[in-house]
Amino acid sequence: MEQRHLGRTGLRVSRIGLGTLTWGRDTDDHDAAEQLKAFWEAGGTLVDTADVYGGGEAEYLLGQLIDGLVPRRDLVIATKAGSVADPYRRFDGSRGHLLAALDDSLERLGTDHVDLWQIHAFDPVTPLEETLQALDLAVSSGRARYAGVSNFCGWQLAKAATWQLASPGVRTRVASTQMEYSLLQRGVEREVLPAALDLGVGLLPSSPLGRGVLTGKYRSGTPADSRGASELLAPFVEPYLDEAASRVVDAVATAADGLATTPLQVALAWVRDRPGVVAPIVGARNAQQLTEALSVEALSLPDEICQALDDVSAPVHRYPDQDWSTL
Repeated sequence: MEQRHLGRTGLRVSRIGLGTLTWGRDTDDHDAAEQLKAFWEAGGTLVDTADVYGGGEAEYLLGQLIDGLVPRRDLVIATKAGSVADPYRRFDGSRGHLLAALDDSLERLGTDHVDLWQIHAFDPVTPLEETLQALDLAVSSGRARYAGVSNFCGWQLAKAATWQLASPGVRTRVASTQMEYSLLQRGVEREVLPAALDLGVGLLPSSPLGRGVLTGKYRSGTPADSRGASELLAPFVEPYLDEAASRVVDAVATAADGLATTPLQVALAWVRDRPGVVAPIVGARNAQQLTEALSVEALSLPDEICQALDDVSAPVHRYPDQDWSTL
């Protein structure tokens, strides 16, 4: 699998990442092992998790598989901290919480460092410089090799990345930002992606298949074994089942027919090769689904197909998100 630099850093990662959101919850240890082995054998390196996935079970499960199944040195392990199970405070970006969470993650993962440590979301009640100091301390102590953020809007990302570049002292560059990005969710193109490109921050798209909708499996209804049929995840899928999304899914299916491939591969290839994207993070229910996604490595979409998909999924960008002189 092709390797790409993570933002403006020396770290190289596979251009498809393996997501573990469902590990320890919907994905058991057998399926997780099969996924990790298939991913590694295909040349994948970037494995993304978080301290809250499965209540910590995703990290623990990944830790059990490292070395016994896949050599630690062959993986780029990325995790996140900052989300908390508190109805009154969804995110805690305080230095104390973040560093304690990192120590807990390392214990569950059974390793002395993670390759990429990410702030899960912006905390509006903690000074940003305090949150960013946790990144500096994590890297300077050797507990993390690189640092990134997740779910930061445009001004938040620009402020964080600029602070790390311009503030006095030894600061850790923001290497990446993880955001939802797909043909059904192109909101990052307004401000996040321009900021990332300007500041040398690599984009790691989450939900690159539109929460599964872009695979086309919902075109004739909701499959019984799908996320859309799950009581827990149905609200996660429902926003992408409207008429506008249906038009995009139809266009993806048409392109797939013309290329003799699958809608999954078309949708994934589109987002993988967008400017600024480093590695879409793919979460699969089983190894078979993951193998289909990994087979996208051989696919490059023709320019005319990309343009057609761009047109049918184009978000509305008006003042001040586009050049004012064109309005």
